[in-house]
Amino acid sequence: MTIRETGDSSKKPLVVGIGGATREGSTTERSLLLALHVAEGHGARTHSFCGKFLYDLPIYSPENHERTPEQRQLVEAVRSADGLIVSSPGYHGGVSGLVKNALDLLEDLHDDRRCYLEGRAVGCIVVASGWQACGTTLASLRSIIHALRGWPTPFGATLNSAEALFDAAGACVEERVAGQLGTVGRQVFEFASRYNR
Repeated sequence: MTIRETGDSSKKPLVVGIGGATREGSTTERSLLLALHVAEGHGARTHSFCGKFLYDLPIYSPENHERTPEQRQLVEAVRSADGLIVSSPGYHGGVSGLVKNALDLLEDLHDDRRCYLEGRAVGCIVVASGWQACGTTLASLRSIIHALRGWPTPFGATLNSAEALFDAAGACVEERVAGQLGTVGRQVFEFASRYNR
């Protein structure tokens, strides 16, 4: 988990990022971190849970109520969040198992005063090798967020990884893609700032 805070954190909204792939530094992870960076630039505090962290989480099983420290860490961060950004690879037209497992763990929030993701905007990012998988996976991810009572932001970013999107240093090389990810980060921050005062 990466925690980034700047200035007086007491009044700044917290945006939690969940996403990535099993490969460290994946396009999915870089996209998430860029969107979170934009939210930070507007004044958010951010926490990120990326591929390596997600890969080490046990498979969610509803009958097992024991939680690892990492599972508790993720649930507590989301419980405290004012907004979220979720970034998933599109595998065979749907959300990756890695990301879905993390979202399934949020069942632990069902008895909270803010049940699941209620009252929180969730920015959605999908990275897939081809536009068809981008569209179907974005629709699937938004359906999951709705089921968790979250509010998907009006704009969802879809990135075709068949194109070169980031350079070796991790910088986005496509202005259009950077703009999409920036829109996701900005919309989550703006909603979190206005709704969670």
